[in-house]
Amino acid sequence: MRRIRVGAQLHPQHGEYAAIREAVTASENLGYDIAYNWDHFYPLYGEPDGAHFESWTMLAAWAEQTSRIEIGPLVTCNSYRNPNLLADMARTVDHISGGRLVLGMGSGWFRRDYDEYGFEFGTAGSRLRDLARALPVIADRFDRLTPPPVRRPPIVIGGAGEKVTLKLVAQHAQGWHALFPHHAEQLEPKVAALRHWCAEVGRDPADIEWGVGVEPDDLSRFLAEEAPRLLEMGFTQFTLGFNGPDWDVSAGREWLAWRDELNEGR
Repeated sequence: MRRIRVGAQLHPQHGEYAAIREAVTASENLGYDIAYNWDHFYPLYGEPDGAHFESWTMLAAWAEQTSRIEIGPLVTCNSYRNPNLLADMARTVDHISGGRLVLGMGSGWFRRDYDEYGFEFGTAGSRLRDLARALPVIADRFDRLTPPPVRRPPIVIGGAGEKVTLKLVAQHAQGWHALFPHHAEQLEPKVAALRHWCAEVGRDPADIEWGVGVEPDDLSRFLAEEAPRLLEMGFTQFTLGFNGPDWDVSAGREWLAWRDELNEGR
């Protein structure tokens, strides 16, 4: 059975970078498995013009700062970078970290990022088609880079679209991030769709690590009411969200203890 892992997603908004840096150190010291940020240019909630920091330059700093914890974007927007460049960036951060990068990928959705930074927004369909074209390019560039990544960064695809996104998960991903559900039952049709696509492409769904996110204000309820059912369904990665200005990752201690207790029998 796959071991349970708990991540900390540090929402890079509404605070000072020094506090984010302290939260990364605290995440590693407390025993989180992964530290994520996200790939946006403006806050996603709270004051829309509040403080915000860029994803990949931050990840490079985290790679140098830490020694054990995995790091990555949850998720990076395919629209914002040429896929060959993104593969090179990921390879470089992977080397800085000594092989600890997780490459979260998504098709993009936050229109303000596109409009303010001059990217073509297109449609949900066109952005998914762009992601489908980019994933093989990234894999090919990993094979051609000198030096190659320390380890081939596992690709985690974020999203739950049953017709396209979950097919891409089955075809290309080592991990699936099923967004931030409020109730476990919301994901039952998504799990069925992923199993369908894995059967179509000849993939064992157990080869893919299934994960969900937990909103910052829902940590205790979600652990008590939703996590047990999600575990039964096959989800083993749980990523806890933390917001500025303090990014208090100590609020996830109960989750870390739950992980450790259950992993003893796995």
